[in-house]
Amino acid sequence: MSGVNLNTYQNVPDTWDEMYISDNNLREQYHKIVEYLKKESASDLNKKEELAKRLFMSQGITFTVYDSGEGIEKIFPFDIIPRVITSSEWGFIEKGIKQRLKALNLFLKDVYSNQFIIKDKVIPAALIYSCPHFLREMYQLNVPHDIYIHIAGIDLIRDYDGTFYVLEDNLRTPSGVSYMLENREITKRLFPDLIPQCKVRSVTEYPSILYKNLQALSPRAVSNPTIVLLSPGMYNSAYYEHTTLARLMGVELVEGRDLVIRDQKVFMKTTTGLQQVDVIYRRVDDDFIDPLVFNPSSVLGVAGLMSAYRKGNVAIINAVGNGVADDKAVYSYVPDMIKYYLNEEPLLKNVPTYSLDDPDQKEYVFQNMNKMVIKKTNESGGYGMLMGHAATEKEMEDYKKEILKDPRNFIAQPTISLSTAPCYMDGVLQPRRVDLRPYALVGPDGISIVPGGLTRVALKEGSLVVNSSQGGGSKDTWVLSS
Repeated sequence: MSGVNLNTYQNVPDTWDEMYISDNNLREQYHKIVEYLKKESASDLNKKEELAKRLFMSQGITFTVYDSGEGIEKIFPFDIIPRVITSSEWGFIEKGIKQRLKALNLFLKDVYSNQFIIKDKVIPAALIYSCPHFLREMYQLNVPHDIYIHIAGIDLIRDYDGTFYVLEDNLRTPSGVSYMLENREITKRLFPDLIPQCKVRSVTEYPSILYKNLQALSPRAVSNPTIVLLSPGMYNSAYYEHTTLARLMGVELVEGRDLVIRDQKVFMKTTTGLQQVDVIYRRVDDDFIDPLVFNPSSVLGVAGLMSAYRKGNVAIINAVGNGVADDKAVYSYVPDMIKYYLNEEPLLKNVPTYSLDDPDQKEYVFQNMNKMVIKKTNESGGYGMLMGHAATEKEMEDYKKEILKDPRNFIAQPTISLSTAPCYMDGVLQPRRVDLRPYALVGPDGISIVPGGLTRVALKEGSLVVNSSQGGGSKDTWVLSS
């Protein structure tokens, strides 16, 4: 029985391919996978693909796409061929993320207290104060152990020469970790023998590390603190993830209406009365978390929560106000933060970024719009973005008008080609663009990064957009132990 035909696989020009150095010249880390694929028939792989779809559907692994005001439940597209990262590549990624998070955490502590980085003119005051996520309510508020970022999803891409770049830092309520965990569970079902043969490191410790960190952040010295996961509810696009993480950690999944404030303490309503809550892992955005302080029309949060937080009676994970550190305009200053706070050179590079409220940079971007990706500084999920190479003249002109209304709200970056990885499409292997979101957990004992992450895939041929909301999918990420 003939295996999968690999001869049809063609590298994309001027692009780093995760599997091939050049046509038919395999990278060492993919040898065992390719040997396996050569023995599998297309019909076997089709069956595996079908099984993966059935497992995703039966376990309710879906996400919601909001289109013309309606929420549409979709199965999360999954590619069965894993993306492989070597032990040395991972070692570099891990060091780079830890360095970056240390600096970002110091920046948050500084910007909400002494503001030395502003006084020393490393970052312009106007940039910080014009950020919609810089919250004056957090000024001089002491957070437990001085940790603001407890959970981070750092988006990495690779350029044509294999260099890793940080595309963005997700420091508010990063999502997608449940897909990392489920992708591994499904891959174990599809390739049970291949995972141990390849010496793939485990990602399954993520919930237990997170739970241990949450316990350690309790403001009350009790042996079994009460931890809850606060969700906006079943209509949120990441609700599947909220239920999964609550179940895996063994904590209560709550909504705003399940909590109440008494004497500046947080309590959960239970069938046996009120129970004090010590730690809230919240998946509700800042603006909706406390209607007395932020959006008064919010029904997702808890009235009075910020007063309990300010009093030190509850820990909130991630800290409120983190958005000032992952604003896309502030992003371009992260290398300066690393030098300023740590006195080190950044290990992971930033993508070159143009600030559109700088007249010279704006002029340059307008003249080279067809080579740029332009993003809103506070949007996520790939929304509100212009891909210059694929835009029409009219789209570019319309976008320029939007920028001129509020230049601070936009940044531009040169189009980076994104590396490709092999995907099983229509019975053959084809290259598709990928990025990588490793998840870092920060607790009183330091920073832990489970060896893997969410590899997102642009499933449309030629596309550079990997977001699930824009038609992307994902694949399992294998970090090899040697």
